[in-house]
Amino acid sequence: MPARRVDLGRRSCVAAALWTVAPWGHAAGLPPARNLAAEADLAHGRGQPLLVMVSLHGCVYCERVRRSELIPRLQAGQPMVQVDMRSAQMLLDWQGRDVSHDDLVRRWKVVIAPTVLFFSRTGRELAERMEGAYSRDFYGAYLDERLDQSRQRLVSR
Repeated sequence: MPARRVDLGRRSCVAAALWTVAPWGHAAGLPPARNLAAEADLAHGRGQPLLVMVSLHGCVYCERVRRSELIPRLQAGQPMVQVDMRSAQMLLDWQGRDVSHDDLVRRWKVVIAPTVLFFSRTGRELAERMEGAYSRDFYGAYLDERLDQSRQRLVSR
């Protein structure tokens, strides 16, 4: 009987750990990109684009966008991940190759943080990028517009 209690405790810890790193279930912020093709496939299976925020450590505008606009959408089920400028953290790109976050940001030619991108399951951008923080009053409306455009393009192709 005591072994069962220990086993249940281990399962609870494992489940809690998985919840914190699973796509779209990240408790502290946006989950880091780990495998773009797999993350985009999951998003596409939900009829959604994969939203990718390019962020920079210490960027107050990135934090504002993340907290006020992106985390609420993540919690509502919008698939998204974060890629960090100047980070050596590795991920798998659309072709399954290892690449650092920073190298991927350079490949995408992103120079402003925050930048939000909208991707299909194949890595094609579906809507115009959102570069910078925009006005607080309009950021959410612009984001919704690009998400709607991305969803329409997913369906039409």
